[in-house]
Amino acid sequence: MTPNLDIKPDIKISINQTFGFDSEMQVDAFSKKSEYVPDIDKNYKFDRDTTLAILSGFAFNKRCLISGYHGTGKSTHIEQVAARLNWPCVRVNLDSHISRIDLIGKDAIVIKDNKQITEFKEGILPWSIQNPIALVFDEYDAGRPDVMFVIQRVLESEGNFTLLDKNKVIKQHKYFRLFATSNTVGLGDTTGLYHGTQQINQGQMDRWNIVTNLNYLSLDKEMDIILAKNKNLNNPKGKEKVSNMIKVASLTRKGFIAGDISTVMSPRTVLHWAENSEIFKDTGYAFRVTFLNKCDEIEKNIIAEYYQRCFGEDLPESMINIQI
Repeated sequence: MTPNLDIKPDIKISINQTFGFDSEMQVDAFSKKSEYVPDIDKNYKFDRDTTLAILSGFAFNKRCLISGYHGTGKSTHIEQVAARLNWPCVRVNLDSHISRIDLIGKDAIVIKDNKQITEFKEGILPWSIQNPIALVFDEYDAGRPDVMFVIQRVLESEGNFTLLDKNKVIKQHKYFRLFATSNTVGLGDTTGLYHGTQQINQGQMDRWNIVTNLNYLSLDKEMDIILAKNKNLNNPKGKEKVSNMIKVASLTRKGFIAGDISTVMSPRTVLHWAENSEIFKDTGYAFRVTFLNKCDEIEKNIIAEYYQRCFGEDLPESMINIQI
């Protein structure tokens, strides 16, 4: 891994001034940006409850888990908070290919004094623990059992990490922070939407100090996000179109909850739809290539009805019946 970061927080920032929330809390931050600090998205819209939960994680070394539907911006929320604190942040996606070895490390052949020798190379977890790093585990509820038990060792904020491969006990850095995002709250896939997620044992869930839920935003907030990314639509006609797009998305979400359809429009999908509508100059076609083509054939008529109800026009039959 990269050499340790010889930095520490050296300033305090006001939550009120930086994020615009009514709070007297101040948070440690770095005055200088390192290579691991995410870029700031100046148009990013923060959710108050989620932001305060994340900031508590940074300020008080609390383990913070964010759950919610896909596309709601869980990981991005953590990154954008870290960006404003200049706090180094590393994301690891816990898909089925991530193994215990990937996290902890492994023996590797290196050249020393013109000779090949075997040397243990620490993985992302030991390196992060020893640095002022905000480590984010994405898709936390999709992790393999052997990986989850490795993570469980570091969920205690004062807990040391025993690296058996090197007979070494690693003490957590004072400014190491741990976050995770998940589609479920450790209960497994109860909706049929998130195949591959696992139940997380309650002993591990109990170690998360803060669990917050980030789901779909109000129409006004979702519109603010879409317009911030698509300034060409920030006019009366564009706002009407975006409003109708969000209404279609809302109907798919209600339809999914009711069991009428199996594919749901996330805020990310609406954002892509708005962007594609500007590319193709055709809202209906953009809807087709952004969302409709992802849907089950037998559900397309229901989704086309959602579109008709919001836009007051039918999608062409060819869009509904022909699969690309």
